[in-house]
Amino acid sequence: MASFEELGVREDLLRAIAELGFERPMPVQEKVIPHLLNEDSDVVALAQTGTGKTAAFGLPVLQRIDATVQKPQALILSPTRELCLQIAGDLADFSKYMHKMSVLPVYGGSSIESQIRSLRRGVHVVVATPGRLIDLINRGVVHLDLVNTVILDEADEMLNMGFLDSINEILAQVPPQRKTLMFSATMPKEIAGIAKNYMHNPVEFVIGTRNEGAANVNHVYYLVNAKDKYLALKRVADNNPNIYAIIFCRTRRETQEIADNLIQDGYNADSLHGDLSQQQRDTVMKKFRDGVLSILVATDVAARGLDVDDLSHVINYGLPDDIAVYTHRSGRTGRAGKTGVSVAIIHSRERGKMRDIEKKIGKKFERKEVPTPKHIIEKQLYNLADRLERVDVNEEEIGKYFHGVSRKLCWLSGDDLLKRVLSLEFNRLLDYYKDAPEIDYVEDRKPKKEKKENEVDNRPRTNKEKDRRTAEKGMARIYVNVGKSDGFYAGNLIELLNHNVNGSRVEVGRIDLLPNYSLFDVKKGDAARVVGSLKGADFMGKRLYSEVAEPDKNYSRAAARRNREAVSDDAGFETFKRKGRGGGKKAGRRKK
Repeated sequence: MASFEELGVREDLLRAIAELGFERPMPVQEKVIPHLLNEDSDVVALAQTGTGKTAAFGLPVLQRIDATVQKPQALILSPTRELCLQIAGDLADFSKYMHKMSVLPVYGGSSIESQIRSLRRGVHVVVATPGRLIDLINRGVVHLDLVNTVILDEADEMLNMGFLDSINEILAQVPPQRKTLMFSATMPKEIAGIAKNYMHNPVEFVIGTRNEGAANVNHVYYLVNAKDKYLALKRVADNNPNIYAIIFCRTRRETQEIADNLIQDGYNADSLHGDLSQQQRDTVMKKFRDGVLSILVATDVAARGLDVDDLSHVINYGLPDDIAVYTHRSGRTGRAGKTGVSVAIIHSRERGKMRDIEKKIGKKFERKEVPTPKHIIEKQLYNLADRLERVDVNEEEIGKYFHGVSRKLCWLSGDDLLKRVLSLEFNRLLDYYKDAPEIDYVEDRKPKKEKKENEVDNRPRTNKEKDRRTAEKGMARIYVNVGKSDGFYAGNLIELLNHNVNGSRVEVGRIDLLPNYSLFDVKKGDAARVVGSLKGADFMGKRLYSEVAEPDKNYSRAAARRNREAVSDDAGFETFKRKGRGGGKKAGRRKK
């Protein structure tokens, strides 16, 4: 393996990175650094988070700067403010011994006037989010005519966030003879399009294998009923007393809800998502980096730029639709030579999605049983015993108080004292898990009843077995006009409720999925809220209708009628009701 010096890195940069603890180049640095310093062709680098990308492009970018020219000579685009600040901070550290080197991060959510003042004083490297950079270009305060190097970092995420047009607009402002480097975890067709339109004979470097996660990450999953996901999440956390984890959720709303529930249940947790102000996000990220928080509940976009090397777990609260997103999530653990765990908490309908991920990453998920209360309490007790063994005792300071405390507790035996210490720590946990049920998903393996010879099966060929109208005690039965033929399953129902129902979390009981409609139980007090929220909502382009289920109504016929009306509406009609002369209501149709 070559050294940084052998890769061509200059002495002042070598001195700075040595102080930062850099010893040997990482694979992406071995490939990218000499190419940027010595070759004319552009680069497309497929690399996951945590592979050493910033130094790979940052060191040669700095080395190519002419510090005597006080104008932007390198442009680095990133999808988020957090990543923008992180890159700028790293470049500032690398350029510690470069005389008068200036690196400026420009991003939304901060004073544009102060950024304009810095640009007018003169900068060498601009690290920017696309939106703010275009604003500055339109104001005529940033000039890119001397830029010789352009870096697109996490290009796939910039595309996911809708920045394609902005990227095209920015690249059109940069001299065509520039050198361009694009980092991406995946290679969607839009990125191939950027490479074709704006790059010169790009060389592709693949760090590891396409779409492959970190080699030292174990992938495990817990299979539970949809309604038990949060309970399973808590058990995973409780079973790992020293957990330091990011929990990824699909939506901002779900993220905040899970974080609120964890905080209420006594965990050192907080949320990170786009609805927070920038000051709130900065505070949360600092607390998590400093270890004040042990659990961060986040959306994928909000977690960009949060670089933490010692995560013990990444937890997927359900699997993402995009396999590349899962790869990016799991790549946040198992860094710096450590082993990490990527956990997926899924329900039965997500197993197909999990198999697709397994094929792409070339690894199998290991199914684990949801930790039992007995196992969790035992694990926590032994962890406390380990902490007691390893605690540093300051004999001098503790000695000032030891005699008085010892005299107060002298009537307790050693065993009594230990039991009280354990109870002080674990009473809450013991109370919570008392008589707690097992929540692992159990497959229905009941053998079908064999027909006797010449026996006629007179059972009606209907969905009556599942079309149950009576709710469990304390619950209400809800109808919604989508079913399995619409691709609607239990996970979709839970997601709809999380997206659309305001207020506290809706607890869902039995769910019965039929071809054209579904029936499910919620608490009686939640019924009106659920029905009102689902009416008019959208599922895969279909307008939803919901009501409290009526015992004698033919919902199969009603669902078919609604589907026919929806087809007619799409053909240019709208359905409406009008009053007749006698005051009765007639269904009518009016052409749009």
